[in-house]
Amino acid sequence: MKNRLKNILFICSRNKWRSLTAETIYKNNSDFNVKSAGTENSARIKINSKLLVWANLIFVMEKHHKEKLILNFPDETKNAKIIILEIPDIYRFMDNELIDEIRISVSEYL
Repeated sequence: MKNRLKNILFICSRNKWRSLTAETIYKNNSDFNVKSAGTENSARIKINSKLLVWANLIFVMEKHHKEKLILNFPDETKNAKIIILEIPDIYRFMDNELIDEIRISVSEYL
């Protein structure tokens, strides 16, 4: 049985390599609405309350991203499903290894 359309949010630090790659991989999948953001002030798209409330499922690349979300958005994250992917900041946008890591890490949740 198909799930209803899920709103999926990918988060890394600057939203330039990891989370943007994840968004790019999944954005054309008709089962999901996908967005990405970053936790740093220098992020391409900075995380905000509206994005967190929009998301049914939030994937963060590292533990410190989840900690930052909970610290800065306690109300929005109280009941949120936040999954830590454990993908370090060692890749560039759309690196093949990064794509593989994201797909493998995310697959069990989608």
